[in-house]
Amino acid sequence: MPVSGGLRLDEIVARLGGVLAGDGSVVVAQVGSLLSAGERRIAFLANPKYRQQLQKTQAAAVIVPPQFASETSLPRIVHPNAYAYYARVAALLNPPLQACPGVRAGAVVKSELPASASIGENVVIGEGVRIGENVIVHPGCVIGDRVAIGDDSLLYPNVVVYGDCVIGKRAIIHAGAVIGGDGFGFAKDGERWVKIPQIGRVLIGDDVEIGANTSIDRGALDDTVIGNGVKLDNQIQIGHNVIIGDDTAMAGCVGVAGSTRIGRRCTVGGAGMIIGHLQLSDDVHISAGSMVTRNLPTAGQYTSIFPLAAHAQWLHTAAQIKRLARLAERVAELEKKLETMEKTS
Repeated sequence: MPVSGGLRLDEIVARLGGVLAGDGSVVVAQVGSLLSAGERRIAFLANPKYRQQLQKTQAAAVIVPPQFASETSLPRIVHPNAYAYYARVAALLNPPLQACPGVRAGAVVKSELPASASIGENVVIGEGVRIGENVIVHPGCVIGDRVAIGDDSLLYPNVVVYGDCVIGKRAIIHAGAVIGGDGFGFAKDGERWVKIPQIGRVLIGDDVEIGANTSIDRGALDDTVIGNGVKLDNQIQIGHNVIIGDDTAMAGCVGVAGSTRIGRRCTVGGAGMIIGHLQLSDDVHISAGSMVTRNLPTAGQYTSIFPLAAHAQWLHTAAQIKRLARLAERVAELEKKLETMEKTS
């Protein structure tokens, strides 16, 4: 819900910085897109391909980068990173609802809690749990024995945190996420599989956000570690003993197999897959749908997906690719024959 009465543009700039151009007394109560924003809404331009929409927008004000500041007469806030500035404005205009501290009906709590904690209906909190100040646990969550959750963290409904896991401050964990389930650890014994007890933990840093139905497995021996500021989208699988560096972000349906180490500030596009026991350097960026099968010691963008094409064309191209190895052999043979002919001529 928008802030009651909204905020003046000069008030926003006073709080967040940026350069104000135009009437600072204009009041905005909500954010919106360039196409849909209307009265009392502020829009933003971050992608140059939407420049034409800047001319047509009905927004009361806009956020623009310096290179587009002269392309509108609307009241505007100029900032080099218009998208990040919009995110901060959206947070100002849409503050989180304040929870009422206390323990709701049906909750089973076996640990001492701070008075500022808010525990929803039918939550289960085990023994030896340490809950920080202002933590909010929505209905249906299960917090295992000896778990630690830092100050100002938020767990949405039906989150499960297995025993001994540690969650840092200001975490946001969305509905259905599972933290600390067993990793996929089995030893082959003839025709059968022998389960390997997973005795590590999951350690999650500060300011981490974990999407709905994402699973982070506990370590087999050592801990699975999620660094500070990591952002994980919905339906992601993080295998046992994975280490993810600070400020790395992953889009939906990514899978990371066990014992892989991912550096800081990396990104992985949707449905990217990373096999186990690899190391990715800091600032590695994986395109959506790519499969990573080797170490990536150098920063940069990596892509392994096959370009999209009509199905018949794709089949033709795939068939040609299968012939490349034989074609390379034939070229090598022809080069040798040509070299021999040149020597004897």
